[in-house]
This record gives sequence, C-alpha cells and structure tokens, in this order.
Amino acid sequence: MAFKVPTDFPESDGTLAWNSTTVVLVRLRMGTIYGFGYSYANESCVPLIREKLSPLVCGSPAMDISRIWEKMNSAVRNFGKRGIAATAIAAVDIALWDLKARMLNVPLVKLCGAVRERIPVYGSGGFTSYSERQLGRQLGHWVDEGVRKVKMKIGSHPDDDPARVKKARSAIGRSAELFVDANGAYSEKQSVALAEKFAEQNVSWFEEPVSSDNLNGLRFVRERLPAPMELSAGEYNFDITEAGRMLEAGCTDVLQADATRCGITGFLQMATLCELYQIPLSSHTAPALHGHLCCVATRARHAEYFHDHVRIEQMFFEGATVRHKDGFLEPNLTQPGLGLEFKEKDAERFRLTI
Repeated sequence: MAFKVPTDFPESDGTLAWNSTTVVLVRLRMGTIYGFGYSYANESCVPLIREKLSPLVCGSPAMDISRIWEKMNSAVRNFGKRGIAATAIAAVDIALWDLKARMLNVPLVKLCGAVRERIPVYGSGGFTSYSERQLGRQLGHWVDEGVRKVKMKIGSHPDDDPARVKKARSAIGRSAELFVDANGAYSEKQSVALAEKFAEQNVSWFEEPVSSDNLNGLRFVRERLPAPMELSAGEYNFDITEAGRMLEAGCTDVLQADATRCGITGFLQMATLCELYQIPLSSHTAPALHGHLCCVATRARHAEYFHDHVRIEQMFFEGATVRHKDGFLEPNLTQPGLGLEFKEKDAERFRLTI
C-alpha cells in the first residue's frame, strides 16, 4: 500500500522542494499475528514488492530474517539494489522484524537487545521555504519543550545563510545546540568558507555540506572545519557496503543511518561498522522506528525528530509513537514489536490506487 500525505506547509532544502510525502506500508501475517513495516519512498515500490519480493517472503520461515534478506537483495541484482529496490526491501525487512517480535511477544528493542532506555533527539525541520519568523517559532518551540538540539535547512540561498543561521541562534538562545544541513548544496571551498561564519553562532553539526556521493569532497571539508564543528553524512547509504566506503574514506565525524532505506537488518549492520571504526551513529528521520533501534546501537548518539515524519506517524499509527519527553525518545515497552497499530480508516483518504 502507498499513501501520499500533503505537507502542512511547502517544504524545501538546499537541493529539493516538495509539498507531499509518500509512505509505503507493508503488512505481513503469520496466523493471526500481523507485522508492519514502512518506508518513505516512491509508490513504485508497491508493484516491486508485490511482484518480486512477496513471492520470496510468502511461505518462508518468519524467524529466518537473514535468509529472506539475502534472497531479496539477490533478486533485485539485475535492475539495481539502490534507490527504489532498497527502500522496498527495507519496508519488507522492517515488517519481518516487527512480525518476529510480535510472535515472541516482546518489544523490538528487547528482541534486539537494549543498551539504553532512551535516546536524545534533535528537532529537525527549519526548511528553507520557511520565513525567518516560522523558522524561529519552530526551533524555539522545540527548545521550550526540552529538546536541547535543533537542526535547520540551508543551501537554497547561500549568501543569505549566515544571516539566517544568526536568526535561528537568536530564537533558541545560547544553551541549545544548533545543527545545519545543506543537503549537498555547496561546493567544497564554499562549505569551508561558510562553516567559518556558522562557527560564530556556535553551530556544532554541519550535515552534507557537499553531496554524499563526493567522498573526497566530504573529507576535504571535514579536515578544514573549525573545531569543534562536526561533519555528518550517510543518510543515503542503502547498504553496509556504501557505509563502509564512507567510513574507510574518513569523510564523516558522525555516520547517519536510515532504516527506511537500509532496513533494520542494514541499520544493525551499520551500527556494527560504527563499533569497528569507533565513530558515533545518528538515525535519520522516522522517529517511531528509530527510537527502538537507537536504544540498541551502542554507538548511537541521538535520533532525528523530523517534523514531517512526526506528523505522519502520529496520523497513521496508534499507541505507538515514541515521543520526545524532556528531549528524549523512549520506545513503547507496553506492546510487542514496534508497538504500532495502523489506523487504516484515518489513512484511507491518502491511499494511492496502484
């Protein structure tokens, strides 16, 4: 199933603008028990799941997630594992993990083995389509609620970014951490020059100053950032191989991982990579999912509390949602699996016919 949900206001970052978000949802059944998985992807995932992945999953032992994972990844080899195929596999993989935990009647975080009870969040939004007033109101609201880290988008108008960052700092005060995300909009030397200006506002996190496809460029910028500013990247890594190349290249201070693109299986693999390289991990978007996973990953530092996905997860899922409390996410331990119950009637008006 796929659903297209309008944003509450036009959204944009340094390289893209959008006014809706598409959710692909997978539901698996074992006897009377259901498991759910989802990804923020394109609706073209639906026929791929139906025609290519579903025959591999149906009839397979529900507990054998690793075997099914390998089968799905092998099946998409000839038309490409990245992008659409990876996000389709991720949605199925998440549903498999949720189903397994429900069959064992344990929360996902307990199934995987918790290392902490909760994880700090950073409020994420601050789109370049926002006026300075909207920007300040959103970031300031999170800080007032106890969130001590917030992130804004930059890059649409680079010449205006230093002044916009200064306005954001004014709105949140001096004690909260301020992150910026360029979504790959800058060149290498432009990134370094702007980082010096952002440092004046105590920006501590510079996400994707250049494209994550440009590993040499990321490393160039990382080596020249003013201390203690950190460079973060990795949200577009669809598997452990891509994440490994990024860490081997030494081009990021914090690795990001997104289970809606790499699946829970891939996320746990990337968490192991972070152990190997002794580098922090941060989740990208989808807080209802990553609240569990960041409490499992030893090197996890925080989880992204992304405005658009928070809206959708609260609209689509009952009982679940891990919410920020004093700046933290706490997985739902009262229900098995992810603790999500799909609100089908509420979501129906957004459903696409495919």
